[in-house]
Amino acid sequence: MRKTLYLKFLLAYLIFGFFGFTIVATFGSSMVLEHLKREKAETLYKEATLIANTYASDLYNNEISLDSVKPQMDSLSVYLDSVIWIINPSGRMILDTNTPVDLEHPRIVEDFNAAQPAGSYYTTGTFYDSFQEEMLSVFAPITSDFKVRGYVVIHTSLAALHSSGENILRISYIILVILFLLSLIILIFFTEMVYLPLRKITEATEQYAAGNLHYEFQVDSEDEIGYLAASLSYMASAIARSEDNQKKFIANVSHDFRSPLTSIRGYLEAMLDGTIPPELYEKYLKIVLNETERLTKLTNSLLTLNNLNTKGMVLEKMDFDINTVIRETAASLEGTCQQKHIAIELVLTGSRLYVRADMGKIQQVLYNLLDNAIKFSHNDSVIKIETTEKRSKVFISVKDSGIGIPKDSLKLIWDRFYKTDLSRGKDKKGTGLGLSITKEIIQAHNENINVISTEGVGSEFIFSLPLVDEDED
Repeated sequence: MRKTLYLKFLLAYLIFGFFGFTIVATFGSSMVLEHLKREKAETLYKEATLIANTYASDLYNNEISLDSVKPQMDSLSVYLDSVIWIINPSGRMILDTNTPVDLEHPRIVEDFNAAQPAGSYYTTGTFYDSFQEEMLSVFAPITSDFKVRGYVVIHTSLAALHSSGENILRISYIILVILFLLSLIILIFFTEMVYLPLRKITEATEQYAAGNLHYEFQVDSEDEIGYLAASLSYMASAIARSEDNQKKFIANVSHDFRSPLTSIRGYLEAMLDGTIPPELYEKYLKIVLNETERLTKLTNSLLTLNNLNTKGMVLEKMDFDINTVIRETAASLEGTCQQKHIAIELVLTGSRLYVRADMGKIQQVLYNLLDNAIKFSHNDSVIKIETTEKRSKVFISVKDSGIGIPKDSLKLIWDRFYKTDLSRGKDKKGTGLGLSITKEIIQAHNENINVISTEGVGSEFIFSLPLVDEDED
């Protein structure tokens, strides 16, 4: 079996893992760093605003001295792990937590412009070349009398933020690896629940295509895959049974044709080479004629069965008196009954009993059932034909007291060419198609036929037909 489906699924799984790591490594890194910047900037901005509104404002209003502010700013700088500046709008440094207070030699930040961050309250970089490394700088204005007197600027190293970002990304990578490994469950599930059953189904179809219709396989699943496997197995078994039935059918037809042909040929050759004297010709010609009649009957039965199996078969339904048809069929077999001293007892409901069906085919059904009853009945016995009305149906029963049917053969008597071991010795001229034709005709009428039989006691065949209300117009 080609493994393209499995390889495609595995390739998709690997591509998913590759792009997952790539996206985390590229977009994730910048997104995490930007998030940390904003979060740190917001925290420092709150501190800078608080300083600007308290210590720095008091300092500019001369309510507190620079020497008293410096220790508190230094402590706060250590706590925030940052550098805190108080700076004039001109860039003149008032306070720097990294250096002592020196009012005589103030430090000037060249080109300082608080409006340069373009509306943002923080910026990144070396802050006008004031630092040797990248810093995150936060501004908070110091106002007095509605004027900006200066700024509180808090600087923190971006290296610490980068280190935190790398730690977060490292955790993300670990989680991604765990998720990637856990997603192997999907691959295992696909392998066990989809791929392996599909391999079994594909292998089975290859076996069936090669002609091995008896190949067996099993998929233990109750989902669509299991249903597909069960349907395929059932289809193969049905085809196998059909093929076996076809072979059996051909074998039976060949056997039933070969036997009379062999008999005819043997008698004719014996007559031609003188083995049979002329004075016996009439006797053996009658035998040959009987064998030809047997072949004709077999051929007609096959043609009838074939026509009954044809799709779209149209029944010529009409309303007719079933009692009359029963009487006429029984009368047509009167000569055969007399030879075996068999009596036919008719127990019919009413003088007339109308049904809707194909009269010709129902007459054939009655003939087949009555002919079988005569063949397998003992001499000096009675065959009973009875009609019964029940729930807008007419049930016709043909009952004999003959040899009966073995219990293990009851389900097989409807098969074509089937003959029980008991019937083979008595029915030399039967084709084994009569009951098959009978069942096909009844089923074509959407009715049922059943048999009740006891070996050595007799058999009763019962079939139904729709009753016609005589009051209908």
